[in-house]
Amino acid sequence: MLAHCGSAASLEAAALPLGIPSRSRGTRQHRCGRYRLKTRSNYWLLLPYIRLQWQTITRGLVGILGYVLATLVLINLAGKLATPFAQGNVVAIAQITGSCALVFLVRGLFQSIQDMYMAKAALRVAFHLRQQVYAHLQKLNLSYFETAKAGDLSYRLTEDVDRVGEVVNKGFHDFIPCILQLVAIPIYMIYLNWQLTLATVIVAPLMGILIGWFGERLRKYSLKSQNRVSGLSAILSEVFNGIRLVQAFAAENYEIARFGYEAERSLKAKYSAERLKAIQIPIIGFLEALSALSLLIVGAWQISQDNLTVADFFSYLAAAALLIDPIGHTTNNYNEFKQGEASVDRVFELMAIQPTVIEKAHAIALPPVNGQVEYRHISFAYKPGEPVLKDISLLVSPGEAIALVGASGAGKTTFVNLLPRFYDPEVGQIFIDGVDIRDVKLHSLRRQIGIVPQETIMFSGTIAQNIAFGQDVFDMEAVKEAAKIANAHQFISQLPEGYQTWVGERGVNLSGGQRQRIAIARAVLLNPQILILDEATSALDSESEALVQEALERLMEKRTVFIIAHRLSTVRRCDRILVLEQGQIVESGTHEELLALEHRYARFYAQQFS
Repeated sequence: MLAHCGSAASLEAAALPLGIPSRSRGTRQHRCGRYRLKTRSNYWLLLPYIRLQWQTITRGLVGILGYVLATLVLINLAGKLATPFAQGNVVAIAQITGSCALVFLVRGLFQSIQDMYMAKAALRVAFHLRQQVYAHLQKLNLSYFETAKAGDLSYRLTEDVDRVGEVVNKGFHDFIPCILQLVAIPIYMIYLNWQLTLATVIVAPLMGILIGWFGERLRKYSLKSQNRVSGLSAILSEVFNGIRLVQAFAAENYEIARFGYEAERSLKAKYSAERLKAIQIPIIGFLEALSALSLLIVGAWQISQDNLTVADFFSYLAAAALLIDPIGHTTNNYNEFKQGEASVDRVFELMAIQPTVIEKAHAIALPPVNGQVEYRHISFAYKPGEPVLKDISLLVSPGEAIALVGASGAGKTTFVNLLPRFYDPEVGQIFIDGVDIRDVKLHSLRRQIGIVPQETIMFSGTIAQNIAFGQDVFDMEAVKEAAKIANAHQFISQLPEGYQTWVGERGVNLSGGQRQRIAIARAVLLNPQILILDEATSALDSESEALVQEALERLMEKRTVFIIAHRLSTVRRCDRILVLEQGQIVESGTHEELLALEHRYARFYAQQFS
C-alpha cells in the first residue's frame, strides 16, 4: 500500500527535460522515500511549469487589463446616467446606454482573449506536470512499486493532476481579474469619496481572516477526501484485475462490504468539506450585507451634508455593485485553491520520492558484451538485519547456462534481480565483462539483458507491438523471424488479423502458452547476450511447455543464461546448477555431480520424481 507521507515535494528527483529548475527544502526520512518538509504552500512548486507558458500568459494578461479598464469606464458611465434620469432626457440616456453597450462588447472581447489564452496556459501546465510525474515514476525502482497501489498512482496522475490544472486555470482567468478589480475599483471609489469607501471596507479585515480560517480547514478536509477516493480507486483496480479469484472464492459480498466501507469513509470526508462551506457562505454573506447597509447610511448622510452629489453616488453604487461579483468569486476561488492544494500536495509527494538505484553522473554506455558475469562478495537485504543474500561470489563464463534452485525465499529471484540493477547490493560488486555495472548507463545495461518471466505481461496494442515492446520503429520481418524462433508464428498466423491482432488488457484473449511464447519472441528480438529465465514454464500444460521449452533452447544458444526453476526436469542440461539456501550457495555442480553428492539437490530431485 502506498503510504501517504505528508505534504511535501521536490522537483530535483526527476530528470527535467523541460528546463525546470530543482528546488529543495529541509528533509526528513520516511519508509517510502525522502520527502520535503512542507514549510509553505506547495503551489510555489508550480512556478517553473508556469514560467514555461509566459508568452501565452502575457497575451492573457493583456485581455485581463483590457477587461478591468473597460469595467472602470462602465462605472464612470453609470454615474453620468444620474442627471439625464432626473431630467427625463431620453436622448442623453440612449446615448449613454449605447456607449455602455459598446463598452460591454469590448469588455466581452477582452474577456474572451483572457479566457482563451489562460485556459491554454493552464492545460499546458497540467500536461507538463503529468509528463514530468510519469517520467519520474519510471525512474523509481521495483521496491517502491511493490508497496504502491496502482489505483492510487493512477488517481494521482489523472484526477489530481486535472484538479491542479483546473485550479491554475481558475487562478489565471478568474482569480487574477478579480484581484485586479478589487484593487482598481476601490482606488476609484476612494477618488470619488474616501468616507464612503471606509464604510464599505470596514469589515474587510474580518472577512479576510474568516476566509483564510475556512480555507485552511477546507484544504485539510479535501486532502483527506482525495486520499479516501484514491483508496476507492485502488480497491477497484485490485478487484477488477482479480475478478476471477473473487468469483472463484465466492467473495463478492465480502468485496461489496469492503467497497461500501471505503465509500462511506469517502462520503464522510467529502461531507465534512461541504458542511464547512455551508457554514462559511451565510457568515460571509452577512458581513457583505453589513457593508452594503453601512454604504447606504453613510451615503445618505454625505448627500444631506452636500459632500456628495447624486451623480457621484450613482457611480459609487455602480462601483460597489461591480465589487460584489469579484468578492464572491475571490472567496469561492480561495476555497477551491485550498482544496486544490491537497491535489498539489499529493502530486508533488510522488515527485519527492527518490530512487535508490541511481545512475552515476558520468556513467558510460556498456559496449556490446560477451556475457561474462561475476558476482563478487554480494550481500543484500530488503530490511535491515534480515539478509536475503550473504557474501555470494560467482564467476560465469560467456555462454554458460546457470540454474538456480532452492526452496521459496532462498534468494533466487533476488540473485538475478541484482544483475539488471533492479536493486543494488548493500555489499559487493557485480561485473559484466569486467565492467562494474554501477559505472554504466542503466539503459545500455538492461538492453543487453533479456528476461522471460513466469507471468508474461502483455500491453494493450497489437501482437507485433508486444513483441517489439520498447521500440518505436521496428522491422516487421525481424518480428516474424523472432516469433518463428519462439514457436509463436504458427498460432499468430492463424489469428484473424495475424500480427496486427489487438491484444486486450493483460493479454486475456491469449492462452498462457501463447503469452509465454510472445515473451520469448520479445527476448529474441532484443537479441541479448545475457538471458534470465524466471520460472518460464512452471504454469503451463505439458503441450504448451514442450513448445515453450523448445523455443527456450533456441533462445539460449550461445548466450549466458540464468534459469530459476522449481521443476528440476528443466535444468538437467545446464552447465552448472547452484543450490541456494538462506541466501547462500550451498551446492554447485552439474546435474550428475549433485546427484552423486546425495545432499540437498539430490533430496529435491527425489521429492519431485519419487
